[in-house]
Amino acid sequence: MLRNVPVRSVPKREMFNYILYRIGEFIALHLPVKFGYWAAVMIADIRYIFAHKDRKASIENLKAIFPETDKKKLKKIRQQMFRNFAKYLVDFFRFEKLNRQYLKKYVQIENIHHLEHAHAKGKGVILLTAHLGNWELGGAAFALLGYPFWAVALPHKSKKVNDFFNYHRESKGVHVIPLGKAVRQCLQVFKDNGVVVLVGDRDFTNKGEVIEFFGRKAMLPPGPAVFSIKTGAVIVPTFMLRNPDDTFSLKFLNPVFPTTSELNNPEKGVISLMNRYKLVLEDYIRRYPDQWYMFRRFWL
Repeated sequence: MLRNVPVRSVPKREMFNYILYRIGEFIALHLPVKFGYWAAVMIADIRYIFAHKDRKASIENLKAIFPETDKKKLKKIRQQMFRNFAKYLVDFFRFEKLNRQYLKKYVQIENIHHLEHAHAKGKGVILLTAHLGNWELGGAAFALLGYPFWAVALPHKSKKVNDFFNYHRESKGVHVIPLGKAVRQCLQVFKDNGVVVLVGDRDFTNKGEVIEFFGRKAMLPPGPAVFSIKTGAVIVPTFMLRNPDDTFSLKFLNPVFPTTSELNNPEKGVISLMNRYKLVLEDYIRRYPDQWYMFRRFWL
């Protein structure tokens, strides 16, 4: 909510963020990656002390996922979440160094045949992911594999910050579609048998569908289900997950297809399809809770 914030403070805050991003980029590019991670963890631990709102929101989200887990264990997961997010930023700031040799050394690609089979159907592919692991690095890695690839992204308030992020994405072959212009462009991409990555765990439009997520009501974006039913694009759940040794696993999971009844009744079919693929999102968030970067209140 911005109504209690002076109008002039928003550009100042965004400019401050931009300066921090550029400093972070300089440090990440000029330090060996292990030292970059070390510095990021130190900063994350300091931020953790003062980020009261983020700590409160993230612990409440973790309670929803693990209602039977004691608070001490949840706090450990929460602190590791802050640290992993800092490493996520280091990986993004190092995009300049990202190439096929990096992929060969640090990224294990699992079950890419799911993607190949979906792409062979000729109606486009929806890579369904979440704010889990390192979706930015996953998108860049995927683009380096040579597939025509687009990502729907929420524009930042500041043009400088937005241009900073989009420059890094596009430098690795990721075509960015602004959220407000997504429908028409996505339809064209699917028509050309392209690949679009969509997140399924957070709605930024306030026009999402309210369904149960981990047993609680949440608003999730219907885009993946709507596009799949409308165009025939195959949904392939995909996650780029950090391993304990700071390598990554890019996982392509079993495709999710609309059923005949969902296709025949699109209005109800969207909800039905969402309720089927949300199970995959729940499963992987439950497996990797310290890599689910949800620092805002999630449930309704």
